[in-house]
Amino acid sequence: MAFDTKLMEILACPVCKGKLDYDKAAQELICHFDRLAYSIEKDIPVLLENEAREINASQSTEQDS
Repeated sequence: MAFDTKLMEILACPVCKGKLDYDKAAQELICHFDRLAYSIEKDIPVLLENEAREINASQSTEQDS
């Protein structure tokens, strides 16, 4: 089973409540505003600020698919 992209319609960043982008290759949800990447483990997004990975400015401006 894979991450259900239909969830993207209802998921939001837990910090700013903004839109998240799905990075299929890295299996992460990206918040470009806060520059945070939330992992997806066993097809479940881990939307915890203290477990998010910080991303640099160049990563936050890349287009994710």
